[in-house]
Amino acid sequence: MRKLAIGLATAVFLAALALAQDDMALLSFVVIRDYNGKPIRNASVVMHPVEKNGKQSKGGLQLKTDAEGKANFDGVPYGKLRIQVLAQGFQTFGDDYAIDKPTMEITVKMKRPQGQYSIYEEHPEQKKDEPQAQKPADNNSKDKPQ
Repeated sequence: MRKLAIGLATAVFLAALALAQDDMALLSFVVIRDYNGKPIRNASVVMHPVEKNGKQSKGGLQLKTDAEGKANFDGVPYGKLRIQVLAQGFQTFGDDYAIDKPTMEITVKMKRPQGQYSIYEEHPEQKKDEPQAQKPADNNSKDKPQ
């Protein structure tokens, strides 16, 4: 039952794309590691059409990359397309692309996850010798002459 629903959703997505535009494109994706350029196997490439108001349309299509980090899809209509790429152990990638040529190759460089920024840690832009803010003088101090 689930496979039927997924197949039906994919068919509706493709039919909507075909009706939306007359011109179709062949998209080729290459997903590689940012730090060494090696391909990423089994990365999910998700495509969502984008409406004229900039909102993502319902539905979408998911592809998986092969051993060389490549995935292809023929029959993408011209227009805006939101591409998301997910791979285990990497930051999620997302961007909008204007599909306006018969063939397009999109190369995605995936980055490793980064640590969260904390105000409690020292950062390179902070100088170690930077003076700390001084506390205001205490008006009830015993050291002051009266």
